[in-house]
Amino acid sequence: MILQITLLVLGILCLFASLIMLFYPRWVPAAVPAFVGLLLLHWSYFIAVPLGTFLFWGAAALMVWGIIYMSPQGEIDGKKSSNLYVGASAIAGALLGMIVDPRIMVLGVILGAFVGQLAYSRTPHGKWLTKSPSIFFQYFCAKCLPAIVAVSIIGIAIEGFLL
Repeated sequence: MILQITLLVLGILCLFASLIMLFYPRWVPAAVPAFVGLLLLHWSYFIAVPLGTFLFWGAAALMVWGIIYMSPQGEIDGKKSSNLYVGASAIAGALLGMIVDPRIMVLGVILGAFVGQLAYSRTPHGKWLTKSPSIFFQYFCAKCLPAIVAVSIIGIAIEGFLL
């Protein structure tokens, strides 16, 4: 029982670290501690996650890590304010998706991240995103995809507790 509670606490700490890393990114994307947190919560027997879910989100976390590794670091203007827009709107999309139906939570995360990037592109710091659709799409893949994977894994863990 002590091991289960220890794994539960460590898993929740990993999920909180992932939320913090969503707004303050480092060289490891927020999806990696989120996936580790999901694993720890599953091993604590407080939530049950199917093997297919682990394989899919583990592969997604690894792909995101590769994207982060290959992408240039920092913004063009040196600001990191886009993390606030994308992260907060992805979390809001996840919460709205959970309220509507837990099965469409990931769709809410995707739409939330898109709306956050769209809102960021309308700010003075993000005006450079509106120059061409290809820049917008590349930025979506580089910034929003890591947030989508991290928030989706956190949402799956929360749904595991609720359902």
